[in-house]
Amino acid sequence: MNTIQSEYILTVGLEIHAELRTRTKMFCDSKNDPDEVRPNVNVCPICVGHPGTLPVMNKEAVRHVLKVGLALGGRLADFTEFDRKNYFYPDIPKGYQLSQYEFPLVSGGSLQGVAITRVHLEEDTATSLHEEGDYSLVDFNRAGIPLMELVTEPVIKSAAEAANFARELQLLLRYIGASDANMEKGEMRVEANISVSKATEIADKRRLNADGRGNKILRNSASGQRSSAVPLGTKVEVKNLNSFRAVERAIAYEMGRHIELIESGKKVEQETRGWDENTGKTFVQRKKEESHDYRYFPDPDLSKLVVRDVPEFASEILKKEMPRFPWEKRRHYIDIGIKAGDAEILLANRAIGALLEAVENTVKGKSELFLASNYIISDLLGLIRKAGFDGDSISLPFSPTAFAKLIGMVADKKLSSRGAKDILQMLFEKGGEPEELAAELGLLQKSDRRELKAVVEEVIAANQKVALDYKSGKMPALQFLVGQGMKATKGSANPEVLREVFTSLLK
Repeated sequence: MNTIQSEYILTVGLEIHAELRTRTKMFCDSKNDPDEVRPNVNVCPICVGHPGTLPVMNKEAVRHVLKVGLALGGRLADFTEFDRKNYFYPDIPKGYQLSQYEFPLVSGGSLQGVAITRVHLEEDTATSLHEEGDYSLVDFNRAGIPLMELVTEPVIKSAAEAANFARELQLLLRYIGASDANMEKGEMRVEANISVSKATEIADKRRLNADGRGNKILRNSASGQRSSAVPLGTKVEVKNLNSFRAVERAIAYEMGRHIELIESGKKVEQETRGWDENTGKTFVQRKKEESHDYRYFPDPDLSKLVVRDVPEFASEILKKEMPRFPWEKRRHYIDIGIKAGDAEILLANRAIGALLEAVENTVKGKSELFLASNYIISDLLGLIRKAGFDGDSISLPFSPTAFAKLIGMVADKKLSSRGAKDILQMLFEKGGEPEELAAELGLLQKSDRRELKAVVEEVIAANQKVALDYKSGKMPALQFLVGQGMKATKGSANPEVLREVFTSLLK
């Protein structure tokens, strides 16, 4: 951060949309299939807004949002309703979007220390396809897919903090099964509300408030609710950020743009902007609307939703369906000695994380557990990615028991590191038992000194100059000879025993 930037305070609030994982859409029986590439296949009269159609609420989507609220520690609503958010755009076939305004499903809560304003449910829009020429096409496959919107308070103070919050939310959604949240597929989209204030001006206004000569409470959160007595700068919203990198870069760019305008005596305009990944800059889309511009009112076609006995429902039903949260797993990984960076890899790749947890109580002690984590992260994940899969959802062809046996063989020096890598590759490709595979390939580690003595004598005879170098005090020569011995035994020799035999014969 340069000297001028250090004189300013950045404030960010996020609005994050995530398409929920349900069998059908939010208000109809059309299939919810984010992988469908054929246009206008999963549609019905409700999806395309035909007059006279009546929507019916998807309870599975409601349940997903309540689970998110429970995980965030928010207040779950005992009453909610859907509102019509009125605006015209080609991808809104009805001329309004069904959303929630006054009565969201979840209020409050926090994630990674960031306060949450609300979490509510709405329907997604269709997709506009802008072709070459003077026309666009509309694909209604996405129209009506259940869409969760989470709104934070404007309390985020850096671009990195904003991106990390979005990452943590993605992990949470995946762990509780609410959404796949693949940003590259548009299943999770981030919008950032950004403002910049000069630190000295904030200090002056705080002093005024403390003296009782001013008590202005600004409405600057994405929800329009009162958030802070701290005066904030003019808010600009950057829409549809589709990667964590874009979130961080867009916020950093906007901070610099705001500061440049303020320093040159110009005014920051309240507006909605887009992000151009190629230029690394934002661009104007439209002047920012306020909530009254959407003329919200309760939808008359949908009945109100009442959740009875919310505390009992949350504790006795929802909690029983919840897995361990990502932050709980992170804490557990750190507690058992996994490095912070490796813990994040295990969290982001649930299948390999599950493998480590499955063998945690099978392997012997922390040393074998660390050995297992190293083979999982360094070797197994590499094999998975090379095969074109990911470590998040792959179904492994071998059992945790087989993997634990492999680790035990390495720890007991029955298998060399090179041999273990070869066996792991075979387990990944076709499954099996590590002991049988090691015996079949002749990879069981040899520790018999008499058997290895013959190999050592052959290596010395073939490398007499190197042997003389070692005798004259050149220690690297010994490592070369051991390497030749390992090569001659195809990696099956115990390298420690091999080294001892070389040392003994070269005295």
